[in-house]
Amino acid sequence: ISLSSQHSVVRNALFCLETAADQTENHVYTKALLAYAFALAGKRDKRKALLDSLEKEAVKKDGSVHWQRPGKEPEVDLPYYRYRAPSAEVEMTAYVLLASLTSQPPPSQEELSFASLIAKWISSQQNPNGGFSSTQ
Repeated sequence: ISLSSQHSVVRNALFCLETAADQTENHVYTKALLAYAFALAGKRDKRKALLDSLEKEAVKKDGSVHWQRPGKEPEVDLPYYRYRAPSAEVEMTAYVLLASLTSQPPPSQEELSFASLIAKWISSQQNPNGGFSSTQ
């Protein structure tokens, strides 16, 4: 279904999402989904505010960037074992990447550089068959 952003259903849905985005204690996964939804809706200010908030919560490690659930147990580095993140973390990081790249005007060089760090982490999560633990 192709609906205009002026359609009452879309307007009401965006109002609901904007109300949710204004809450102070949103989960990082919720912020990632909201940022992508606002990117698709062309709500640049909301998208940018959420991405700025998400950047503060990012895990920056080994030249890559990703997001993880609050209160998560730290990764264990073991010989001969390559840690793979749970599917929820792959999914929310992918939504942040989509939100980062879905914008008008197109992303700046700085935004593209940050997006490449996210893509680096996502690609490191591939399993030996080329897939991911995520079902999305």
